[in-house]
Amino acid sequence: MLLLITDDVARGRRLSRDLGTRGSCHVHDLYDDRLPSAQHDLIISDIEALTSDAFICLRRALSQVRGDGVPYLFLVHGNVARAEAQAQILGASATAGIQQMIGAVDRLQERSISAIVQKQASKARLFFRQSLFSGGPITPAIADTGTDLVNRAVGESGIYDWVRAVQQFDDATHQHCLLVAGLTAAFSGMLGLRTADRHRLTRAALLHDVGKIQVPMEILNKPDRLTDAEMAVMRTHAEHGHTMLVSAGFDADLLAAVRSHHEMLDGSGYPDGLRGWEIPDFVRLVTVCDIYGALIERRPYREPMPGGKAYGIVQGMAGRVDGDLVRAFRPVAAAFGPFQ
Repeated sequence: MLLLITDDVARGRRLSRDLGTRGSCHVHDLYDDRLPSAQHDLIISDIEALTSDAFICLRRALSQVRGDGVPYLFLVHGNVARAEAQAQILGASATAGIQQMIGAVDRLQERSISAIVQKQASKARLFFRQSLFSGGPITPAIADTGTDLVNRAVGESGIYDWVRAVQQFDDATHQHCLLVAGLTAAFSGMLGLRTADRHRLTRAALLHDVGKIQVPMEILNKPDRLTDAEMAVMRTHAEHGHTMLVSAGFDADLLAAVRSHHEMLDGSGYPDGLRGWEIPDFVRLVTVCDIYGALIERRPYREPMPGGKAYGIVQGMAGRVDGDLVRAFRPVAAAFGPFQ
């Protein structure tokens, strides 16, 4: 959670939108005595008119909301030398102009990913390589091990830090599956589902793209958009995944999610062109997480999309994805930035 303290709330909100891919942001009016009570992992001050009164207000606010070890970034307006001196008095971690702000925020937040979540993500990636994408048989027991890793990590670190850690992986397929599994774990937990149901959904999300093992690497890792012919090959992964798992002892819900997570309510999806009631709620939930996860990922040919913009696109898919689930997903999406 990012706290932005500003003397111009409208300007602060514009700045928060520019930081939309970097976590949820609370914009606080410098002159509002009601300070936010939530914990923050980064604080930014955006004070254009840093008068003596404003300086006193800012210093008081920082003393109350800045916890030990929380980085604080001072946004420079006007005289740089004067700003540097003020920032030093306030104990700022760094100063930056508006153009430097986004990069500075990225660097500070990258350092703030805890060693615990980094270790958890590394264990999950190693598990993926050795157990799920090694070419060996995939059993329910193996899938349960990976699912427990993801559920425990998201439960301990939160979905935002989990996604940030996973986004550092080079392999796009591993990154995507672990990201979607994390989103599904967070979403099913937020919905208040039973532990067993949350586990089943997360396990399905973890395996939803396992059929990509059968897709040629030159297509899977192509550093550009796929041609129509390549996309046709890529779309075979849903059927391949179902074929791989259908005789391995998995339940019908998981098999449906693996085969049908690209089906759309209006019949425009694949591989079977299912419509409406033919797509179970279990599958619909994984689909929402899959689409949102793909939008906020970095791809070789594009930067990750801001969280709020990504949610707006999913909202705009009304009639193709489950609208009730999209609305329910909003609190999860809020972890990735302000809405448009």
